[in-house]
Amino acid sequence: MALSSLRPIRSYVLRQGRTTAAQQRALEELFPKYGLEFQNQLIDPGALFGRVAPLVVEIGSGMGETTAAIARAKPEADFIAVEVHGPGVGGLLRRIAADELANVRVIRHDALEVLARMIADGALAAIHLFFPDPWPKKRHHKRRLVQPQFAALAARKLAPGGIVHAATDWPDYAQHMNSVFMHEPGLEPAPCGFVERFATKFETRGRRLGHPIRDLFFRRK
Repeated sequence: MALSSLRPIRSYVLRQGRTTAAQQRALEELFPKYGLEFQNQLIDPGALFGRVAPLVVEIGSGMGETTAAIARAKPEADFIAVEVHGPGVGGLLRRIAADELANVRVIRHDALEVLARMIADGALAAIHLFFPDPWPKKRHHKRRLVQPQFAALAARKLAPGGIVHAATDWPDYAQHMNSVFMHEPGLEPAPCGFVERFATKFETRGRRLGHPIRDLFFRRK
């Protein structure tokens, strides 16, 4: 499948958010240790983490609070967090260093390109997609990340039995994601995720606004 067919329209906008001095230092000093540059070739997780372990990709790790919490709770698994926004990457790098997390690496790049180019087919125990941009206006729905092409790519990258776990506080996006995943031949509904999801600031905000939180679990057949 050509990459251009996967991403004709990007699902995110690179906002000019303020990067704090601490986040900038993390980008400069910690990314060489915990970060991974995008490359047009498959990574070797064993070489990257120094062991063979279940591998999870988190798409859109934000400021990294959930990523770090899950990595602490699941030390027997390895995590690759993919985020495009500098402040978020810097924030996660600081958490990794503070908690001395040896099982997390960060890639600052487009997640679809990372999945397509850097992750081998059948390599993942799970894909986490927590509170992606819902693009609530109907004219923007085409920008939503979860589309049939994404579902097909996710299914291909998951190992048999691997889980795609998505969460959102927008009911119509939940319905859309559920429909997309249900129609992907390589996926089937699953009862639970690979690991318990910790609350994010987006979930907290959604609950404060009265939005229902929905988690979706699908398994590679």
